[in-house]
Parts: sequence; structure tokens; C-alpha cells
Amino acid sequence: MAILPGISGPRDLDRLTPGQLSELAAEIRSFLIENVARTGGHLGPNLGVAELTIALHRVFSSPDDPIIFDTGHQSYVHKLLTGRQDFSALRSRGGLAGYPQRSESAHDVVESSHASSSLSWADGISRAFTATGRADRHVVAVVGDGALTGGMTWEALNNISDDNDRNLVIVVNDNGRSYAPTIGGMARYMNRVRTAAVYRDLHRKSDRFFRAFGPLGRAFYRGVRGGTHGFLSRFSNNEELYSNLDIKYLGPIDGHDIQALTETLQLAKDFGAPVIVHVITEKGRGYQPALDDEADQFHAVNKIDPKTGMPLAASGTGWTDVFADALVEVGARTPNVIAMTAAMLRPTGLAPFAERYPDRVYDVGIAEQHAVTAAAGLAYGGLHPVVALYATFMGRAFDQVLMDVGLHRAGVTFVLDRAGVTGPDGPSHHGLWDLSMLQIVPGIRIAAPRDAARLREELEEAVAIDDAPTVIRFPKGAVTPEIPALERLHDGVDVLSRGEGEDVLLVGIGPFATLALDVAERLKAQGIGATVIDPRWAIPVQPSVVELAARHRLVITLEDGIRVGGVGTRVRQVLREAGIDTAVDELGLPDAYIDHASREQILEDAGLTAGKIAQDVVAQVLGTRVPIARPTGEIPLHTGTVEIVTGRSADADAEERRRR
Repeated sequence: MAILPGISGPRDLDRLTPGQLSELAAEIRSFLIENVARTGGHLGPNLGVAELTIALHRVFSSPDDPIIFDTGHQSYVHKLLTGRQDFSALRSRGGLAGYPQRSESAHDVVESSHASSSLSWADGISRAFTATGRADRHVVAVVGDGALTGGMTWEALNNISDDNDRNLVIVVNDNGRSYAPTIGGMARYMNRVRTAAVYRDLHRKSDRFFRAFGPLGRAFYRGVRGGTHGFLSRFSNNEELYSNLDIKYLGPIDGHDIQALTETLQLAKDFGAPVIVHVITEKGRGYQPALDDEADQFHAVNKIDPKTGMPLAASGTGWTDVFADALVEVGARTPNVIAMTAAMLRPTGLAPFAERYPDRVYDVGIAEQHAVTAAAGLAYGGLHPVVALYATFMGRAFDQVLMDVGLHRAGVTFVLDRAGVTGPDGPSHHGLWDLSMLQIVPGIRIAAPRDAARLREELEEAVAIDDAPTVIRFPKGAVTPEIPALERLHDGVDVLSRGEGEDVLLVGIGPFATLALDVAERLKAQGIGATVIDPRWAIPVQPSVVELAARHRLVITLEDGIRVGGVGTRVRQVLREAGIDTAVDELGLPDAYIDHASREQILEDAGLTAGKIAQDVVAQVLGTRVPIARPTGEIPLHTGTVEIVTGRSADADAEERRRR
């Protein structure tokens, strides 16, 4: 009889025998393979933590003892053990989220899926428990070895080690990988510990020796193993890792031995001060296709055949693929171009460049802040770094972009993958903030390609700029079909379509150019003339955008980012500075944390469909909806030539505004 269906909460684990717990772990793996294969999601990480999660819930009393998962992509087993076993709509609207989510369960504490933050959360919560007289409660942080490459982890450890009067257990889930194999000196050190023959031999021999003496011997073994750093750890030179932290260290522990995990976690719980439990697990365990996947051991998959692990549908050429090929081509022509990323070599498309030019790639681990400032240094030294990140992670290094790259006018190109609405990964993975956030950096230039051809040419243009930061952003998924321009204006703006009259100027940012063209066709059917342009370089606002806006009755901007402080806002500000009173309607996403759903559902909710936009524009032209289009034939306040580079109008325009 199956065990998993009978688990409605963590305390249901208490009645199970050790043998049944092992059976439960096997059932969980089978469940995950079958269900995640249908929906897509993070498979490999969860296959690796079945026993660990069972042991955590056996020893600790969630939610009274909060369990915090760093990044949270390995929380599927946690969901199953806390009564959430309907995975039929995983990562879809109305279904379970792919990360912890407070609205789903009291057992989910931290929703953000940005790495290396769990220890800071745990530090704060455990301090609060102590300060408010709840010293009987424990806090558990589960952090991967990949997250240890992030500086925030070490900032937290520094503070935790300075105050040992709280119940805090840090579980280091060490599988040697983040997305791909973990990199850096820390990773090399932990790998030596994990694979050292002396550790394996000592562990096996000492375990057999002490267990031969029965319960007393096992108790002594646990005590020795949990000593200051553990005699096995000292023999294998592992004490170096935490020797200066003043935090008790237990391990390494076999992360697939439930009994050993339970005993060690109980020791950590009883200690009464911060403890690090070092657990070694195998990502993708129990599923051969995942183990055979050298790239990332099925870290994240789309829909697959559960038997073979093969994808069920071809995904087509993606934006990331186009960038990957384009960077190799740029690298061949421009020897000073190098590539950087933060533990995401393959997901951001840098693997082909790394294979061709292995000495020109720097993967710094989960350390975006370091990557950005190091890139400024590389630029100072005569190189041109191309820093490839997911758009959502750009926020982690904004200060460095502002003060290290921007202030020093460093020639660094940031390539932001997964920009805009990403869909099923939820609020912490949407790339909605980069346009608003980055455009306030003085001198920055931001491009959003509408198709593959524009991505290639804008990358070429970006790496040629050596006196300011540049940004290229593109969305997740398949690249849009090529959209040729009718005309390229003097400042690089592409005109994609012209109507019979100049009623509405549609400014489509990046792939939203396709949406703008659709809207224009619908307006044409209503007798409204629309011009569609793609600025290519959205920031700064180009002079021809201002000139065109002055000739039209209404301007509509369309962007895959939040409206607040977006490109549309910048266009409106620049028009006002130039003395142009053409109404501007800035269309984009709301300033909200948007739950997981399909991209199409999210855009429809935001009113970003051709039908809804065209309907509203018709009303604006008719004067029944604000902002109202300028009446036909009315002379705009300013119709002269405008020269704008950084958002300031020419001196003549400024003088004209003063006269007014």
C-alpha cells in the first residue's frame, strides 16, 4: 500500500518505521518524475533532497520551527510532506507555485527565489525568537553549496557567529552544483572533502567499528562525530572551512541515509546554539536521465517523456540561442570582448563562447555584485566585458551598476535574459523592473531587439561603446519572426509601418513591436492612421522619436516592464522638456508582484492585447478616454527640429519654452 497519499502533514511521519521512511523517499521520487514530466519544473534538485526533507520534518516541528529553503526550487518534497500533493497544475494559474508561497501554506516562510538570502532570513528570525522569549523555537536554513558562493551568505555567517545565543541550524546541502557544477575556490575545497579517499575510508571504518558496540557505541560515535569539528573532518582537513566562524560543525553526512540524517539533525537541534550540518546529496538521484545530463542534471525541465527524459516538443530557436551564436561571432571579430556570468553559464547562453574561447569567460558563482564591479575593473584594463544575467537578478547589483560602472563610464555590456513577463516561475523571476531601474543610471544606453537580426546588430553596436554601460534585454522563449523596417531614420530608429494619416504614433519596445503592428492594423480598419516605430535603443530617447511625436495626435508606448518609471514615462518627460504637448499613454505591466501564470494570461490581465489596446486608442482619438488625442488639424506647441541625446532639448527649444 502506498505511503505518500497518507501523508497530510509532517507529524504523519512520526508513525513510520525506518523502512517505511525509505519507501516513502522512493515513492516521492516516482511521484516527482511522473508529475514534473507533465508540467515541467525543477526536477533534479528535488530528486536529490527526498531523504533530507523527510529527516528535517521528522526532527523539527514546522511551521513552529520555520524551515527556510535558499532559492526554494528544491521545495517540492517539502510541499508533498505538508499536504500539497496535487501537482497537476504545478506552475500554472490556480496550481501550486514552483517555489515556496505563503498563500499556499503556513509551512512556507520565504517566497523569494533569489539565492544566498536564506541565512540572513534565518539570522533575523532566530534573533527575533530569542528577543521575544520564544527560545523553544528553532530556525532551519537549507542552503546549497552553490549559494555559498554568494557574498550575502558570508555576511550572514559573520553575524551569526557573533551571537551564539539562539536555536539556529544551517543545513548545507552539498551536491557540488548550483545550476551547473559549482565554481570557485570554495567549490574546489568542498569537492576535495566530498571525494577524498581518506574521508570515505575513515567514515566507513569508524562507522563499522563503533556500531559493533551496539547503542552505546553508536551514541559515542555520534558524540565524536559531532565534536568540535568532528575527528573525521579534521583527518580529511575539513576543519579549515569553518575554523574561524565559531559555529559548531557536524558532518559531512550522507544525505540519503535517513537514520544518519535524523540523528545528526537531532544533535544539532539539542545543541542550543547555531550549528552547521554539512550534508552530501546527489542531484537527480534515482532518475538515470537526470544523472546522465552533464549540463545541469535536469535542474529545470520542460515537459518530458518520464521514461526517457526526452523533451516532448521542440522548442524552436530561442532568444538565448541567438545571443549565444551572436556572441561567438562578435568574439571572433573583437578579441578584447570577454564574457561573464553568475553561476549561469548555460542558462544565459555563454557555453558556446566558453567552448570556443575558454580563457575569455569568467563565471564568478552566485555573486552578481562582484561580477559587475569586476567587469568595471576589466573594462579599465582594456577589455570589454559582456555580463550575461537573468533580468530579475540585475537588481542584486544595481548599486554596482550605478557607482562602479556608470560613474566610471566603464564600457560594460549587460545582456539580460528572461526580461519582461516570464510566466510560470512567478513574481521573483519576472524581469519587470530592469527598464525602470537601469534607465536612471546617467549615460546608460538600453536596447531591446525586436527580432534575431536586431539582437545581432545591437550586440555589435553595444560592444563598440567603450565610454558608457550598455544593456541588451530580451524575453524568455522562442524568438519572434523577423520584422523588416520600412526605413531607418538618421539616429537609428526603425519605422515599421505608416498609416494613411499621422493620428497615432505606436512605439513598440523590443518584441512588443509585433503587438504594435497588430494594433496598427486594427486602427486602420477604423480609419485611424498609425505609425509604428521600434526605437531599437530605447534609452536615451532618440531625437526622431520626439520629432515624430510632435507630428502625431497621440503617442502610445508599449513595453514589457512596469509602467512606473518605464520607457513610456521617459518619452513623456522628454516630450515635455522639448515643449511638445502630444498626449502619451504609457502601456506596460502594473507595479505589482505578479503570480505565476502563462505569459499570455498575464498580458491579458494587464490589458496588453491588440484588441484591448486598439479599443482604447479609438476612444482616445474620439475624445471619450484620457489621455485624449489632439484634435485633427490642431498645431502642436512645438514642431521644430529637436536635438536630444540625453533627454535635454536644444538651447533654442529651451529659450522658446522660457518665452512661453
